[in-house]
Amino acid sequence: MNKHPRIAIVGGGPGGLTLARILHLSGIQATVFEREEDPHSRPQGGTLDLHEDSGLLAIERAGLGEAFRRAARYEDQGSRLLDKSARVLFEEPDASAGNRPEIDRTALRDILLNSLPAESVQWGRALRDLRLQEGGCWNLLFEDGEAGPFDLVVGADGAWSRVRPLLSPYKPQYSGLTFVEFGIDDVDNSHPTLSRLVGRGKLDVEGDGKLLIAQRNGNAHIRGYAIFRVPPDWATKRFDFASPASVRSALIDEFAGYADALTDLFRASNDHFVPRPIYALPVGHCWTPRRGLTLLGDAAHLMSPFGGEGVNAAMLDAVELAAALTKQEDWAGAVAAHEARMFERVAEVAERSAEGAAIQMSHIGEALSLEHLRQHRASATA
Repeated sequence: MNKHPRIAIVGGGPGGLTLARILHLSGIQATVFEREEDPHSRPQGGTLDLHEDSGLLAIERAGLGEAFRRAARYEDQGSRLLDKSARVLFEEPDASAGNRPEIDRTALRDILLNSLPAESVQWGRALRDLRLQEGGCWNLLFEDGEAGPFDLVVGADGAWSRVRPLLSPYKPQYSGLTFVEFGIDDVDNSHPTLSRLVGRGKLDVEGDGKLLIAQRNGNAHIRGYAIFRVPPDWATKRFDFASPASVRSALIDEFAGYADALTDLFRASNDHFVPRPIYALPVGHCWTPRRGLTLLGDAAHLMSPFGGEGVNAAMLDAVELAAALTKQEDWAGAVAAHEARMFERVAEVAERSAEGAAIQMSHIGEALSLEHLRQHRASATA
């Protein structure tokens, strides 16, 4: 049996690139196929906090600790909880003392890409389908041709994975939550009052069954989310996203009753507003092993973003899958065993994420969140 399978990774996000990097260190070459045209063809999203036992562990296993520490923002780990009158209910006293440093998604991706041979990633390759070949190998079908054969195809291609349907009939379901994303540029110089309001990290404001989140990103940028429990098409009906001024005004109306100091976040926002309905796979999502195919990250266990577990789970998937592929001769059996362990590990994480959304978006979310933050602080200092 071929000890090292020919591996294709579909998707160049943190999970897929982490897997490619760790395999590369072990002398196993994998090819990453990414639908985007180049590394910076679109914004990669906001800031991430990597956790010690998952995301940070993956960084160390990938041999990228030094590069990560140069790019990470250890000073931006604070959190604040306010009520809708802008009264501070909870605040971390030292934003730099935590063990979950922040890093912008783009910076993390650049670190991972720079650690790989240039030929490891093929850009502009949007997967259309997979074709099973004689002998159990797979070819990847793209608009501009085929690639393969590959012994193992890893679907790291996110929520709407093209690989998942070959393993599981489940599709992501709307969670009932919609985020409207907004941003504030050059906040320290242009909006110092809002800079102090958000602080060094993340600001949560809860009230009336709604949630307002603002997070400090790199380069003095604030990325915010107005969060509603609404039908899936509500945002596109409620807001005219072709008119940023009308979106800004409508958001202020939606948060009527919130202090002006809070709705000033909308008044100061730039013109980039994006509706983001939140989808998730069922907690405990799993599939029957199929030789030559597997999934990681959102393709395997898409979950609510509350708690920041998604990217951390994906990077830990990569660590564990790489270990399975490098330590055993029977790579197909190793992949199946890895999947069983992943199903068990991720079920608890996904359940916590779902519970986090339910707590923060409830009409008593403020009290429940405050209690959770106090318990977390107590356990961290015990």
